[in-house]
Formats: sequence, structure tokens, C-alpha cells
Amino acid sequence: MRLFRASAIVGSFTLLSRVLGFVREILFAAALGSGPMAEVFLVAFRFPNLFRRWFAEGAFNSAFLPIYAEKLEHDGKKVAQRFAGDTLSGLLLVLFGFVLAAEISMPWLMRALAPGFLEDPNLMARAILFTQITTPYILFMSLAAMLGGVLNAHHKFVAAAFAPVLLNIVFIAILLRPGIDPTQMALHLTYGTIVSGALQAGIVWSALRRAGIHLRLRKPRLDSDMRKLLRLGIPGAIAAGAVQINLVVSQAFASFQDGSIAWLNYADRLYQLPLGVVGVAMGVALLPSLSRAVRSGNEKQALQSQNEALVLAAAFTLPAMVALFVLPEFFVEGLYLRGAFTPDDAIAVASALKIYALGLPAFILIKVFAPGFFARQNTKLPMLVAVFSMVLNIVIGAVLFFQIGFVGLAMATSIAGWVNGLILGFLLWRGGLFTPDAKTASKLVRFAAAALVMGVGLVLIAYPLREALAFLPFWYLSAAIVVGAVGLVLYGVAAICFGALKLLDIRAVFRRS
Repeated sequence: MRLFRASAIVGSFTLLSRVLGFVREILFAAALGSGPMAEVFLVAFRFPNLFRRWFAEGAFNSAFLPIYAEKLEHDGKKVAQRFAGDTLSGLLLVLFGFVLAAEISMPWLMRALAPGFLEDPNLMARAILFTQITTPYILFMSLAAMLGGVLNAHHKFVAAAFAPVLLNIVFIAILLRPGIDPTQMALHLTYGTIVSGALQAGIVWSALRRAGIHLRLRKPRLDSDMRKLLRLGIPGAIAAGAVQINLVVSQAFASFQDGSIAWLNYADRLYQLPLGVVGVAMGVALLPSLSRAVRSGNEKQALQSQNEALVLAAAFTLPAMVALFVLPEFFVEGLYLRGAFTPDDAIAVASALKIYALGLPAFILIKVFAPGFFARQNTKLPMLVAVFSMVLNIVIGAVLFFQIGFVGLAMATSIAGWVNGLILGFLLWRGGLFTPDAKTASKLVRFAAAALVMGVGLVLIAYPLREALAFLPFWYLSAAIVVGAVGLVLYGVAAICFGALKLLDIRAVFRRS
């Protein structure tokens, strides 16, 4: 029940962030479409955003949280806070050095991030400048993620879960300003990135102080705890960031095809909604729960938590996968088709979204299975699996991109995700650390059947319903929202009919919550 509540808190604020993120993307698409300024900003934002997702979605905390939880459990709050303060001191030193090095080397880094821009010197110059402006975002977000991990270990999830909402609020405020040309709009968004990062770090720091947790900065030192953190953190960062690294690799190839970076970004935003709500909630809430169970020697509770996480993830992910696969054009047109975003853009984004949808369960599996290793302070195996999947993504992406274009990059990302997730699950199972019980298997089959029923229903009603709503303002968007709501109802009814959900269980959850 604690896992459900923690996941509900994180998931609710992540859902709010994703909803505001869609508002942001709608405004962004209308203002910049898939033009050169859209691509320049997306490249500039991708670089620090890679590290935001790395840290905020578990890479750093996958190493830090188990050690902090162990000290909190066995040595007490004072010792744990001292370790956290030492970690913060070292983290700040490393990040200052990294940000400075990135700023200086950006003209060379950009050749790897977007080599296709070399054909247009003006575009390359703007990409370098904009990325130099956004790079300090890494510092703010890494700080916010580390402090948020401390709060999570004390079962305080609200501030860290709410902080990402501020990014979307800042961006929406900028995008709503009238009469700004695309170049100025992109420049304002780059400065907005820094402002939002400072706000996010500030709100988490304030919550930490209110919780009575005081971290003191001291001269960084490489003691046994720091060496252990580095030993776990470096492979953990590679493992947890595999999906994001694959996206950066895809961006590098996409820079050779006009519009591809923007098209892949819009498709990424759509499938990131369920991935963010379920995957992040599972990763953030599951890891502390597993760490405490493992440290206390309660392997039965650890196994139960992971089975519960798998069922919860499947319950939310399978209907999203089916809906985005059977109606990609419908949702893309509803959300984006206005302003500078053209029908041709919609067709291109939908073709990538359909492929990403097939990989969605795999990306969730990584979020569910990786904490099983991290909680036991084993980051080496996930790192090796992640490296293999990244190499596979690069090879397949290179081959497919030069044959079928940007859609091949989406295929490579999804294939690499499935390889990563399935190997992690197999290794846990072989090591006796995860065994899906009969109840879990039954639930998965029932939820899958409910999702298929929902998919058939959506195909039958979606386009007739959109025509019936043509009298409404923004009727494409209105139809997408209504169809999404109808889909949820269909899925819920089907899940109850198939026995995946029980009315008594639903009532019990709401009573306890």
C-alpha cells in the first residue's frame, strides 16, 4: 500500500507536468512547427535535458539512495545527513567542472550532437550559442535530483515530484507572448530553461529545510563512502540513461534530414506521457521500497514490491500502447495540427509515434527491473546490458536511417529498448531475484485483453466522433480529448469484465487513500 501511495503522489504530479508539457508542446508546435529554429532549440535543450532525465529519473539516485537508506536504517539520521552533505559537496565540484568544460568545448561537441547542421554555418552557430546558454541547467537539475532523493528516502515525495511542473509553467508563459519571431522565441526559451532550473532547485531545497534535514557543504574528500558511490554511480548512470543516450544518438542522425529532429521530438512527447507517469513513479517510489526491503533481509517483500510494480506498470502502459498504435494520426492531429505545424508534419510525426508505441512496454520494463539491481547495489550488470543496447541502437539506427529515413531511428530505439528490458528481466529471474507469480501473470493477460478491446472500440468510434464534434472550436483537439476519455472508460469496463480489476479493490484503494 505504501508503494501505491508513493507512486500515486509521484505519478499525480508527473501527470500534471506531462499535461502542462502537452500544452507547452501544442504552443511550441504552433509557433515553430518543424522549422530550423524549432530544431535549433530542441538540440540546445536536449543536451542538458539528457542529464536532467538521467539524474531526475534515477541514474544518480540509483547509486545514492541505497547507500543513504542503509545509513538511515542502521546508523541514524545524523550519519546519513553527513553522508548526503559530503555527496552534495563532491557533486557540486564535479558539476561545476563539467559545465565549464562543456561550455568551452561546445563548438566541437555540437559536431557530434547535430553533425547535419554543419551544412548551414548560421544554423550551427545558433545551435552552439543556444546550447551554451542552456548548459548550466545541468547544475540546477542535478542538485534538485540529489536533494529530491534525500526527501524520497524520508518518504516525502511532494516537492521533488512538483518541481518539474515549473519548467512547463515558465515555457508556457514565454510561448504565450504574442508577436515574437521564431528566432527570438527560441532564444527566450533557452533563457527560460535556466530560470526554471533555478526555481526547481530552490523549491526542493526549501522543502528539505522545512523537513528538518540540514546538509552542510564541506571540502570534498574521497573517503570510502565516496569511492563506493562512484563505483556504483558511474555504471548506474550508464544503465539508467540508456534510453536517453539512444535518443541523443537518434538526434545526431536526424540532423541530416530537415524536420526530423522536430518530428521525433513531437512523437517522443506523446509516448513520454505514460512513460513519465508510470515509469518515473515506479522508478522513484520502487527503489526506496526495494532498498529498505533488501537491507532488512525481507526478500519476500522485495519480490512482492516488484510484482506489484510490474502489474501497476502494465495496467497503465498497455492501453496507452494500443491507443497510440491504432490511432497515431488522430492524436497527433488533435494535439499539434495548427499554426506552423502542417498536415505533412502530422503524417511524419504519426509514423514515428506508431513505432515508439510498440517500444513503450519495453521502456517501462527497464524502469521496473533496473531498481531490482540498484537496490542490491549491483550496477555493473545493468550497465553492461545498457551498453549492449546502445551499441545495438547505433548500428540498427545507422542502417535503417540511410534506408528509410527518420522512422528507422524510432525503430532502432524501440528494438534497443526491448532488448534492454528483456535481458534485465531474464537476469533477475535467473538470479532468483524476481519471479512473476501466477497472480501477476493472470493480471497481465487480463489487462492485455482489456487493452485490445479498448483498441477495437477506439478504431470504430474515433473518426465518426471527430466529425460529430466539428461544430466545436479547436475540434481536432476536443475530439482527441473526448476519445481519450472514452478509451479510458472502455478500458476500465473491459478490465472489470475480464477480472483484471475488481470493484471491491477499487473501493478499498480509495478508502485507504
